[in-house]
Amino acid sequence: MKLLLTSAGVRNASIRQALVELLGKPISDANALCIPTAMYGHPMVGPGIKPWQFITGNTENPMVGLGWKSVGILELTALPSLGDERWVATVQEADALLVAGGDVLYLCHWMRESGLADVLPSLTETVWVGSSAGSMVMTPEVGDDFIQWRPTDGDDRTLGVVDFSLCPHLAPDGMPGNSMAEAEAWAATISSPAYAMDDETAIRVSDGTVEVVSEGQWRYFSA
Repeated sequence: MKLLLTSAGVRNASIRQALVELLGKPISDANALCIPTAMYGHPMVGPGIKPWQFITGNTENPMVGLGWKSVGILELTALPSLGDERWVATVQEADALLVAGGDVLYLCHWMRESGLADVLPSLTETVWVGSSAGSMVMTPEVGDDFIQWRPTDGDDRTLGVVDFSLCPHLAPDGMPGNSMAEAEAWAATISSPAYAMDDETAIRVSDGTVEVVSEGQWRYFSA
């Protein structure tokens, strides 16, 4: 699987170009599925109007509204009540999965419960476009600062598809988001290497190569 791990969607030309390169075709020729599930688990997000805004592309964090050939909805909470034959092929045929932010452990829980986590290894050419929690779910750990919801078994592990952690929404002191001091304090609790990145930054992962794509601010923390 190819990854474009963003803080807040495809917000600038550099991130958009990275997406096109990962797709290997123009966005207008690519088919996508959007996954709003993480939004329901976060107390500041959904359910309500924000999932609708994400699904319709009516948002300041561009993902669905980038001009795709087609966009469908993949709601993970519905999948356990369906047979695999109803959805797995649809996922495998998509060029991109657009994964909203929200609560990362809620998203991770439903990725496992739905079976999507088990399907990921088969998606060798698919581009995972994550925003915030949709990016963090691919890391090995997120730290207590980013946990609002926990599964009943208390498991706080994320998927570990990559070997680094992420602190999104890096922002100047006094602005909405996470300050550098907060990112430093968070990184001190994380056992893996980590990146803090602002909303103009993304991390591209393809064929084992990790590349920061940025028109903003970011910082790397060694383990």
